[in-house]
Amino acid sequence: MTAKPDVQSAQPVLRQQRAGGVVTLTLNRPDQFNALSEDLLDALAAALADLAADDSLRCLVIAGAGRAFCAGHDLRQMRGKPDEAYYRALFAQCGEVMLAIARFPVPVIARVHGIATAAGCQLVAACDLAVAAESARFAVSGINVGLFCSTPAVPLSRAVGSKVALDMLFTGRFINAAEALAHGLVSRVAPDADLDAALGALTGEIAAKSPVAVRTGKAMFARQAALPLAEAYAFAGEVMARNMIAEDAAEGIDAFIEKRKPVWKGR
Repeated sequence: MTAKPDVQSAQPVLRQQRAGGVVTLTLNRPDQFNALSEDLLDALAAALADLAADDSLRCLVIAGAGRAFCAGHDLRQMRGKPDEAYYRALFAQCGEVMLAIARFPVPVIARVHGIATAAGCQLVAACDLAVAAESARFAVSGINVGLFCSTPAVPLSRAVGSKVALDMLFTGRFINAAEALAHGLVSRVAPDADLDAALGALTGEIAAKSPVAVRTGKAMFARQAALPLAEAYAFAGEVMARNMIAEDAAEGIDAFIEKRKPVWKGR
């Protein structure tokens, strides 16, 4: 899948790179701080749909080119089309991309540097995991231009809780990477120079696990979170029972008992 070129740079708005079982999608509008234009959202949606069918995939990384991860929606493009129907369609399009990340069969990891603001912060919150550079900063700053970040509030509130989310949403203030880690917006923080090494360590850890267990866990975790406690336990028990009869589970348990490294079969 080749993304459309950006009209201002003639470069593809989304780059895709594979290394083993890990694919990296890089938002590629660096001069616009990777703002989510219509074309970039289209490219993300298409890439997510294509890659979801790839059984060899172990992890998906979303990164940003240039000086920032993502500065949110393209406000200049949005102001050029002052029509409510257009805005409804745009935010629905963005919501579908975030849902595609939530439904993606393997872990989706944000590689965050520079700033992640508004819908860019939403993108971080929507990912399963996030590795941030120490200098990275996060905000849902729509309030500063008269716009409450309603759609970013959805994954943000689920990642950090209502008190922290509302503090950020009502003030537009930036938080740093250490705060983001403490509040649960990101999962790991690394020195700027070591960001890729930290990301590689995380993807390597996940890729070394049973693909059956990882895919089972990704689907199970999201569903149980939406269930009442008793139903969540019942659902989790059913999933675990099915997981136990997988060949990978038998291999993993036997390898543990025999004190050897497991050889995953992916089934």
